[in-house]
Amino acid sequence: MKVMRLLSSLKHDESERGIFHLGRALVKREHTSIIISSSDTEHDLVKRLQRDGNIYHQLSLEKKSWLALRQILPLRRLIEQYQPDIIHMHSRTPAWILHWALRGAKLRQFPKLVSTMYGFYPVNNYSRALLNVDRLITVSDSVRDYLLANLKEIKAPPKSIIRIYRGVDTRNFPYRYNPSVYWLRRTFAEYPELEHKKWLLFPTIIGPEYGQEWLIDIVGNLCNAYPNIHIIIMDEDTRSNVIHEEFKQRIFALDLEDKFTFIGAKHNDMREWLAAANIVLALANQPESIGINVLQAIHLGTPVVGWDKAAFSEILQPLYPQGLVKQYNAKALCKIIHNQLENAMRPSITDLFTMQQMVDETMDVYYLLYKTKQVEAKRMGITDTDTDLLKDKSTSKRKRLSPVSKRFTLSK
Repeated sequence: MKVMRLLSSLKHDESERGIFHLGRALVKREHTSIIISSSDTEHDLVKRLQRDGNIYHQLSLEKKSWLALRQILPLRRLIEQYQPDIIHMHSRTPAWILHWALRGAKLRQFPKLVSTMYGFYPVNNYSRALLNVDRLITVSDSVRDYLLANLKEIKAPPKSIIRIYRGVDTRNFPYRYNPSVYWLRRTFAEYPELEHKKWLLFPTIIGPEYGQEWLIDIVGNLCNAYPNIHIIIMDEDTRSNVIHEEFKQRIFALDLEDKFTFIGAKHNDMREWLAAANIVLALANQPESIGINVLQAIHLGTPVVGWDKAAFSEILQPLYPQGLVKQYNAKALCKIIHNQLENAMRPSITDLFTMQQMVDETMDVYYLLYKTKQVEAKRMGITDTDTDLLKDKSTSKRKRLSPVSKRFTLSK
């Protein structure tokens, strides 16, 4: 089985998309794994993929870039060269480039198409290419329900929508992991204000949808009962934008600056911060589709407090329901945090939401489609020795890849 996967970039995909683990699983099971993305061939992540046995090609498939259209012919040549059985699209721009690359491609048999919908994408023209597939994977029930709600008026929705949760590599995030003494000493040397404090970790940047305004309510309501409470924010202190500046000005106006520490947005030691925190906060105002930091924290055994909605609810309900805040207000939020600080109860060890589970379920999708493709090939009399695509078959395949609007009437 030959599986080709298309991505805009590798830099943000490791923790949420399982690119490396899925590629390793394909190679280990003696399949061919071909990965195409915009990342430079000298990048460490690319070298890691190649060490695992994946075939890598660099094409500029950057998100929402017209320059990506130049990659239609190069991608078509790669598809003709490898004749993949399955092509898996991980974002919208590569999906559109694939859509045009397959038109007129010389194929022994048309590949099965898989796409993954990672967020609450607008169901508009730009998202159409992700829907014109044999299998559509959503990363949570919330995303699936959102998609179905937006497609309810469509007479012919995608053939099959499958929910596969993102998973955590439990080898890298083992239960009850403790940061090393060296890491703690280095951290206290860099941030001496964190020593002997209760850490409430906000594992995201400051932004309009991330809920940082709730942090001020937390400190204001709990600092008297817990004078050693301290908010750690994974954002740069010096980053300049309107929302960031307004948040900092409000902290200074309330004389709370000694209760906040900014540690930067990018960390190779995310595991250490999540494990060392007393509580990890999941306060996004907009529905979250994945919640990977919440998953990592729970697998480490760190308590999480988050809103009872979207992915946070789907994760916390089965794994740590005492961390759910069912009412969307500061009083309910502070009450849950107070209870956690007063009677800390760690999440139990779990085998749910693991990377292995995610890989196995994705492989099941591949195997099912591959088996279907073999049956179709047998019916059409196609063998592995075929090298040319007959004209009538080419025409039928192009019809199959006709503009998506003929198959779906999408709301704009």
